[in-house]
Amino acid sequence: MCTVCGCQPAPDAAQPGKEAGAMPAGPDAATRHDHDHDHGHDQGHDHVHGHGLEAGHAHGPGGHVHAAPRALDYGAGLAGVHVPGLSQERIVQIESDILGKNNAYARRNRERLAALECLALNLVSSPGSGKTTLLVRTIEALRARLPVAVIEGDQQTSNDAQRIRAAGAPAVQINTGKGCHLDAHMVGHALDDLAPPRGGVLFIENVGNLVCPAAFDLGEAHKVAILSVTEGEDKPLKYPDMFRAASLMILSKIDLLPHVDFDVEACVAAARRVNPRLEVLALSARSAEGLDAWIAWIEAGARAAARAPAAQGSVADGRVPA
Repeated sequence: MCTVCGCQPAPDAAQPGKEAGAMPAGPDAATRHDHDHDHGHDQGHDHVHGHGLEAGHAHGPGGHVHAAPRALDYGAGLAGVHVPGLSQERIVQIESDILGKNNAYARRNRERLAALECLALNLVSSPGSGKTTLLVRTIEALRARLPVAVIEGDQQTSNDAQRIRAAGAPAVQINTGKGCHLDAHMVGHALDDLAPPRGGVLFIENVGNLVCPAAFDLGEAHKVAILSVTEGEDKPLKYPDMFRAASLMILSKIDLLPHVDFDVEACVAAARRVNPRLEVLALSARSAEGLDAWIAWIEAGARAAARAPAAQGSVADGRVPA
């Protein structure tokens, strides 16, 4: 979440009392404490001591025998995350405040898009998965059949938006600076400038990151997680929140399968373990293998968006306040 990645200020980071130096609850909570060192700094910090078999060592006939170090689980607490100086309860409160405000903007975006019968897809992935290349090929395949517009998210540059415009679709670039994801407020302002197409498709290419974008609703109909075969097939297990939030997983760059060590069946099994309802498509933007199935999936979504009743209670013009 934002309190971890630093893309939002950490409110009240210096909390008095028990919140200072708080650590997540876990099986080793009793062995945690804070203290001061006298070697160059005077601030206290928390750490975990390893005493006993579960802490990574044992006593055998030959004396002291070291076992493999155990994992340190900073996701075991109430908030599922660790932020130095904040208690688990305070993190939950901050996350609730941030996501509550974001979700209000997302509802506004969703109402606006529903009134236009426009299908919005939030494309999420690691950097380098091939999102932009896939978007270019998708635009080329769709532009004679459906109106398309794109919101591009990156920390810096307008390179991807320029590629999208060159492919024939209008695009607005959002640069997030140090931020590692788009939020619904940013997308709302981009919609003001972009004027999304009626009865068409809006692609939102999120910042390359498999963590924070999972938690942020942008007003999209679906999150589409793109995983290239140059990555590990266990990615869905390592980043479960993203694949749990997605409706579709695209295995990209399958033209490289003869040249990489990637087990497609293991990857799909891992993804379905996280999200049994996840749809999966495999394709190559370079060779166009599997691209027709992706286009058909989009067109089916666009037809559903056209049939869906417009959201009720929307604001007069749907514009997002500054």
